Amino acid sequence: MMNYSSTRSDPPETPDTAAAIRAESLNVVRGPRQVLRDLEFTVPRGQITGLLGPSGCGKTTLMRAIVGTQAKVTGTLDVLGRPAGHPTLRTRIGYVTQAPSVYDDLTIRQNLDYFAAILDPGHTAADRRHENVTRAIADVDLTSHTDALAGNLSGGQRSRVSLAVALLGTPELLVLDEPTVGLDPVLRRDLWNLFHDIAASRGATLLISSHVMDEAERCHRLLLMREGQILADDTPDALRTRTGSETVEAAFLHLVDEAVAAAARAKETTR
Repeated sequence: MMNYSSTRSDPPETPDTAAAIRAESLNVVRGPRQVLRDLEFTVPRGQITGLLGPSGCGKTTLMRAIVGTQAKVTGTLDVLGRPAGHPTLRTRIGYVTQAPSVYDDLTIRQNLDYFAAILDPGHTAADRRHENVTRAIADVDLTSHTDALAGNLSGGQRSRVSLAVALLGTPELLVLDEPTVGLDPVLRRDLWNLFHDIAASRGATLLISSHVMDEAERCHRLLLMREGQILADDTPDALRTRTGSETVEAAFLHLVDEAVAAAARAKETTR
């Protein structure tokens, strides 16, 4: 996890109402490999920001850094006005990993009851906790499967249970690592409708990673990544206009070509 205490001792919350996440000179090194390279970006509050890029470009590492579970992180990374990994952020962030985090021998409701008790042990009345669990199950459209064992669910249903866990307690920031991978088109559409509803009606911030470029069109803002670097930080419309492209995928490929050409020129000048 990020060691915020080594440089700042329980600092006051940064009064930045515009940015949910702010990174400056952010680096992550894993063994001999530098996974993230001098990242600088902001994620605005109350919007859906897509983290787009090919598999292996560093998306998951960046998300782990944001939620405070990634080792060997240097630079500045503030989340909801606190350094990433600060204890006060634990109940303010919902995180969904690529692998569903559910117990196969428990039902959907039992899974959510368990995680609800961990998130708020003894501090919330039982009926209020029950309401939160019921709401989260309904949010992901699993009400009719409430008593089904998680081990008997399809892969898409298990992913939705993990999302329901992240929605417990109405977090201010949702960090979702490829939440729609492997899902059918109808379910993908329904989940994206849910994501937009969460941002619009609850004012939450969502950071959603994907390697499927057509999902970029569903985001308010985009971070395009390649080989551990941010190629662009802008809106879909601005990216298309900037590159003269009809789609975000074409814009991404244009930016990749530009980056490759620039690297080749730099290499020539150093010879």
